[in-house]
Amino acid sequence: MAQDMTLLWGSGSPPCWRVMIALEEKKLQGYDQKLLSFEKMEHKSQEVLDINPRGQLPSFKHGDTIVNESYAACFYLESQFKSQGNQLIPDSPAEQALMYQRMFEGLTFYEKLNAVIYYNWFVPEGERHDSALKRNKEALATELKLWDGYLQKLGSGTYLAGPSFSLADVTVFPTVATVFRFGLSAERYPKLGEYYALLKERPSIKASWPPHWLENTKGQDTLKDI
Repeated sequence: MAQDMTLLWGSGSPPCWRVMIALEEKKLQGYDQKLLSFEKMEHKSQEVLDINPRGQLPSFKHGDTIVNESYAACFYLESQFKSQGNQLIPDSPAEQALMYQRMFEGLTFYEKLNAVIYYNWFVPEGERHDSALKRNKEALATELKLWDGYLQKLGSGTYLAGPSFSLADVTVFPTVATVFRFGLSAERYPKLGEYYALLKERPSIKASWPPHWLENTKGQDTLKDI
């Protein structure tokens, strides 16, 4: 099954990491995969465009079926391999509803994070303003408090949708890991810090940890004051 799959990905990209965690959780190791460089613009190569006309990573193919959007790929893998590996959509209606809610809120979280850490990448030099970056940082701080509160409400040792690891964790954990990679204080957001510490030891997450993070464990301090 996994031999029929191809994944083109970039190290440290949360969308790529989501798909890799889902593949690990569904016991689909051994797929054909290729690590590409964003810096070298390899995501705009013909190899990627043949699968993904947007020129984005991840680019994912299973047989003749192409599913490039990371959330769509995660849903697809759970649907196609429901009885294999770990169940990623809870049976409980309440947990399932919370899982869907947190998954899609996770897109807002990811967007607010990117608006801070990639501000200089997204905004041309002549259009950058300290006031805009300050607003982005304030919006991210509000978002982080929200997620810290969600976890506080659920209690210690929990996942995003309750007692079971689910697609909410598959899709949102890479964003959480990125905020700590960029220097977020676990003391300031203790529940997020606990959640990060709990999940980073999970086998699927350890197996798919961004290789350049392993090579350089220091990270950055962009978010240390958030």
